[in-house]
Amino acid sequence: MSFCLIILAGGNSHRFRSNIGKPYQKLAGKSLIEINLIKARKFKEIKKIILVYNKKDSKLVKLLKLKNVKLIIGGINRQQSTFNALKYLISQKSTAKVLIHDVARPNFSTKLLRSILRNMRNARAVVPKIKVQDAIKQIIDSSKEEYIVGKKRDSFFLTQTPQSFNLEEIYHLHKTSSRKYKDDDISLYMDLNKVKFIEGEKNNFKITDKSDFENLRNIYKSKQSVGIGFDVHKLVPNRALYLGGLRIKSKLGTLGHSDGDPILHSVTDAILGACKMGDIGQMFSDKNKKFKNVRSTILLQKVLELIRLNGYLINNIDINIITQTPKIKKYKNKILNNIAEVCDISKNQINLKGKTTEKLGVIGKEKAIACEVICSVVKYD
Repeated sequence: MSFCLIILAGGNSHRFRSNIGKPYQKLAGKSLIEINLIKARKFKEIKKIILVYNKKDSKLVKLLKLKNVKLIIGGINRQQSTFNALKYLISQKSTAKVLIHDVARPNFSTKLLRSILRNMRNARAVVPKIKVQDAIKQIIDSSKEEYIVGKKRDSFFLTQTPQSFNLEEIYHLHKTSSRKYKDDDISLYMDLNKVKFIEGEKNNFKITDKSDFENLRNIYKSKQSVGIGFDVHKLVPNRALYLGGLRIKSKLGTLGHSDGDPILHSVTDAILGACKMGDIGQMFSDKNKKFKNVRSTILLQKVLELIRLNGYLINNIDINIITQTPKIKKYKNKILNNIAEVCDISKNQINLKGKTTEKLGVIGKEKAIACEVICSVVKYD
């Protein structure tokens, strides 16, 4: 089965009370929009992704530089925003199945999404739900403080997104329904025959205000881990010198099986350590001829692909480059920019410091160059 995914990010975020709306708030350097996209892109069944955004956020959307995402301007409410996306999909004669998801629920697991996709084989719609665990009261007249107490919680449940539907059916319901709803798309269904409700997740809560966002931040903090990387290379004539993926003009270069880039080797090892995935020597053995003189950017990119598949995001990287020559200050910004681009993170998530050994030892005598790195990552799934 093939699916289209609609991510709804067209609200005004009034209750969030921030100059930057919820969809653009960041965790581990990624906006809520990007976190949702990273998870969705793990599934080959999702062939097309639509982001519905608020027109006032056009500049913020552009800054994200989203690839292979169709951007559609939202309406005055959630229902109109959803309908705008559905109308586009119908006009494109897209796949028969559609997922509709609120951007403010970025903490769904890939396990939940996999279950939704699987259950759509035999259902008209699939909707995650969770039980109501608190005591329930109903207001009758707030001015008189009149309530109904003792409502049975067993007869109530809460629905979550992503929700999945047959495209033509949900489009028709949006087009013809006069029912007003604010919550979700399953609310349009009168007939729940063959609608599959599956078990949702407590952590798949909706971010409405800043306290919700802090709860999510704390979840991410609890999933952080740290790794250390270290590398040292001998400096010799007739070899190129690469630092942070940048070729440096120098009479001496690093001796190594690959291009001998101590910064990227240390970054790679630190990332692998943080993700508990071994080390660079295990993954790219110097006994393997195919890695002879290979650029370290290629090795790092392979590791980055692997950690993303395992559900990790880079939180920050702190680098000490230890060398008597060259002076790092001259190349610092270019190295930072290069590492940020390769790792697909913000330059603000990287710190680089140049150190010397005060002319002591092999480094001080310009016979070697070393680097040490500490990297923290977040497991988002």
